[in-house]
Amino acid sequence: MTHVALLRGINVGGKNLLPMKDLAGMFAEAGCTEVRTYIQSGNVIFEARAGALEIAQVVVANIKKRFGLRTTLIIRNAQQLRRIILKNPFINTGVDEKALHVYFLASTPNAHAIGGLDTGRSAPDSFHVLGQEIYLHLPNGMARTKLTNAYFDSKLSTTCTARNWATVLKLAAMMEAR
Repeated sequence: MTHVALLRGINVGGKNLLPMKDLAGMFAEAGCTEVRTYIQSGNVIFEARAGALEIAQVVVANIKKRFGLRTTLIIRNAQQLRRIILKNPFINTGVDEKALHVYFLASTPNAHAIGGLDTGRSAPDSFHVLGQEIYLHLPNGMARTKLTNAYFDSKLSTTCTARNWATVLKLAAMMEAR
């Protein structure tokens, strides 16, 4: 089965440096095949027969051991990523796709926590929580929004990592290409 691993906070702003060649090697050491990375921000596509969660635990432990970095690794399979793309509520609404992002959540938040989110926190930015993803429309960009990882992590009691829409589409295409 084809999976994508999304690491949080890797190679951002010159911090938490982790060469993608080393990261790919850790996935191969964990028993994965067809390991490929995309850009320098911790996106790894791989094939695995073993459970993806077990692989994630091994890789996260190796990152900590070898590089001293604590990171979160969120995994989606190809079918899940296709569904994420199809469910984007902002597509076909006329918004600029360059302003679209997705937060991938480590766990599904409860309805009460979702209901407690402030929809007006960062106008004109908007978001929709669907399952284990938060779809964002950020017309002024990710750097200017108050809809941050820290905000959603604290309000939803989970951990998330963001990808822009172009990256989500590219990862899906790479997963299909095998």
